[in-house]
Amino acid sequence: MKYKGSCHCQAITFEVDSTNVVEVERCNCSICSKSGFLHLIVPLSKFSLLSGEEAISTYTFGSGVAKHTFCKYCGIKPFYIPRSNPDGIDININCLETKPHTINTVDFDGKNWEDNAEKLSHKSKE
Repeated sequence: MKYKGSCHCQAITFEVDSTNVVEVERCNCSICSKSGFLHLIVPLSKFSLLSGEEAISTYTFGSGVAKHTFCKYCGIKPFYIPRSNPDGIDININCLETKPHTINTVDFDGKNWEDNAEKLSHKSKE
């Protein structure tokens, strides 16, 4: 199924192809716990930016591998390139207009990222 999403002000719009039953991660790292991001990691080929490339601002920290993208107008982070899956994209499921029928949320220990990252590496594979 195709799901449409956006930032709050809708300057950034996108579409993601996913199933009707998904697993998302609730991460306890410093950035995710403060922003409330719920992770739906998919292959980059399943993602299309529909509008708003000019509205995207990027933030990096630590290793610089993750590219945290925010709307420069409303501040919402609808998706980003994750360090665990730099060949994929991580969608904030809270930014989807309609949600998959079943969302299974699992906790991910991002505070101890180095010990747990391999648990996510399969998510960006076709």
